[in-house]
Amino acid sequence: MSLRLYNTLSGRKEEFVPLVPGKVGMYVCGVTVYDYCHIGHARANIVFDVIYRYLAYCGYAVTYVRNYTDVDDKIINRANERGIDSQALAEEFIRAFDEDMAILGLKKPTFEPRATEYIAQIIAINERLIDRGLAYASAGDVYYSVDQFPGYLKLSKRTMEEMQAGARIAPGEQKRNPMDFALWKAAKSGEPSWASPWGPGRPGWHIECSAMSSALLGETFDIHGGGRDLIFPHHENEIAQSEGASGKPFVKYWLHNGFVNVNQEKMSKSLGNFFTIRDILKKYDPEVVRFFILTAHYRSPIDFSDQHLEDARLGLSRFYEALNGADEVLSRFPVPKQVPCPTLKGDEREVFDRIEMLDERFAEAMNDDFNTALAIGHLFDAVRGVNRIVAENRFEECPLALAVLNDARRKLVTLGEVLGLFASEPAAWLERQKGAGLSSMGIVAAEIESLIAQRLQARKGRDFARADAIRNDLASRGIELLDDKEGTSWKVK
Repeated sequence: MSLRLYNTLSGRKEEFVPLVPGKVGMYVCGVTVYDYCHIGHARANIVFDVIYRYLAYCGYAVTYVRNYTDVDDKIINRANERGIDSQALAEEFIRAFDEDMAILGLKKPTFEPRATEYIAQIIAINERLIDRGLAYASAGDVYYSVDQFPGYLKLSKRTMEEMQAGARIAPGEQKRNPMDFALWKAAKSGEPSWASPWGPGRPGWHIECSAMSSALLGETFDIHGGGRDLIFPHHENEIAQSEGASGKPFVKYWLHNGFVNVNQEKMSKSLGNFFTIRDILKKYDPEVVRFFILTAHYRSPIDFSDQHLEDARLGLSRFYEALNGADEVLSRFPVPKQVPCPTLKGDEREVFDRIEMLDERFAEAMNDDFNTALAIGHLFDAVRGVNRIVAENRFEECPLALAVLNDARRKLVTLGEVLGLFASEPAAWLERQKGAGLSSMGIVAAEIESLIAQRLQARKGRDFARADAIRNDLASRGIELLDDKEGTSWKVK
């Protein structure tokens, strides 16, 4: 199955055919750097990080561009509130963004341009649009004339009548049409500014992405991504600017991720349900956050809650427990280089076959518009297979089981890397989770080990009531005991 993706522009899934065979140009709108990033930013950036990884996994040479908006009204206003230079504020939050994304396991894009580095290109696009009659200068500002571009609103599927009903001209704006938007803003006292043919000023928000994407990817490129909230006006205006200036199609495929709700409500500071990435990582492991986000299809809305994060933690723990179990077996038995044809039990063949087909099933899911939820479901199937192989413990009589277990572990790690998952050493990850869980429950490992030792003595003395009471006490406190022939281990539920 070839890769198919949902194109917001056409409103349907389309086969992915890059403009240049074997190469992909992808631009994703980055952040306006005036504050710490929130869970919505985490989702958008994790989604496109996985798309970047998967395209590379498929063999494409990907040029991935993600920008920083480092000059904007919000940055200027926040800097003024704090009494610092706007560029100093931007630098502070660029560093914070980079730290957050690194903790969440994102790969660095090919290019990370800043708007202030592309002032010359922004001015050149403005001049071209004015020359073509698509923009006009007014009192030091430059505005795009939307009624001169026939394709305006083709991405958002709105109508001019709908938009004009709510359009207003703000004080100080010299627009011909309330729908026209700013390409260049005349300088105000105390604001950063650059020289231009229309006087000192700074770029409008939308024009920067047209300048950066065309400079780094060309006037037409393959994929443009971002959150659904950017479809209008940002991406709609990017199309008008870019196609108006070049006379060429701007982007072949438009991809947009869904919104994040918090406890089934829209995230909002006014509702008190606004969480920065840093807030969340005080409570949850970064990989748990990533896993949670990828268990939903990227276009679907996702509901952030403590319960859903806890479910994600338990789900991710199942993978690490299976990998750890495989590691323990593979440390005891050498993997055979040649495997004789074995006699297989019952549905053993089905388990082995499903592991053998894992790569293909994973690719089928990802080729269906990057369906990470289904892909993770297939990885769970492999985990069930790993756990069964380990539990049946037929490695001496069935060397194929050992070979399949080794293959399953390799595939889980390889495919997990496409999703940015399972990169930790399993035993170490599980120990970290134990420690975090114990800290939240107010119990220490030494106490648990002491109670396990007391339970062992009770069982040796055939005091099964005492042994059961210890197990039940620990279970009531969130600790599960695991008995096997090697002894008793434990985990946080």
